[in-house]
Amino acid sequence: MNNRNRGKNTGDDTLFGVQKQLDKLKMGVQDMLYLLSRDYPEKASSELVGNRYKLKTRQIQALRGASASEQQMKNRKLKQLEVSDLKGKVLFLDGFNILILMESLISGAYVFEGLDGCFRDLSGVHGTYKRVNQTQKAIEMIAEFFRKAAVEKLVWIFDKPVSNSGRIKEIVLNYAQENTLNWEAGLEYNPDKFLAENSEIAVSSDAWILDHCKNWFNLTAYLITEEKPDANLIKM
Repeated sequence: MNNRNRGKNTGDDTLFGVQKQLDKLKMGVQDMLYLLSRDYPEKASSELVGNRYKLKTRQIQALRGASASEQQMKNRKLKQLEVSDLKGKVLFLDGFNILILMESLISGAYVFEGLDGCFRDLSGVHGTYKRVNQTQKAIEMIAEFFRKAAVEKLVWIFDKPVSNSGRIKEIVLNYAQENTLNWEAGLEYNPDKFLAENSEIAVSSDAWILDHCKNWFNLTAYLITEEKPDANLIKM
């Protein structure tokens, strides 16, 4: 096992652990709600709001992740399923999105609850996925959910262009085999499009997927409620 963590960046405590900074962020999210609901583009809106509150790059990233328009929130809510809806169903899981989010959560990185009730972190894949100390625990938590919810099958979808995607796919499949779980895993060049078009139920916190999929399940919110991990959660 390596010694890598998915934790905080240096300086995150200053950006997100101070009430004055959080107040600015929360006001910014309300401004974004106003602008996005009136069809202002996201990039221009976040730059405008970022300038207004003198936000740093990572704060703007958190702001964008937490923001949505009234129409998006309404649309996402209509398609959101409860855990009781999942029994005997096939779920398609946005592999890197969920795995990295869970790794961040259990390693004490700041995780933000957006206006749509979804949790998002500030970690990205950036072309390469690196397994961290929390990867195994994240997979175990997902397995626990799989059993409790009596899901028929879980299909993990990873981004093919990301290096090490084949390796994490094997880790997931080996774990499933060892623990007799009905899991599959696939690599896709455009996983977002694939998940939106090919799954009855998507498991993701990716905004584009939530806007374009048929139905979705908020796995991270479920795991936070069930497992109560010691986490740095910020409600926006």
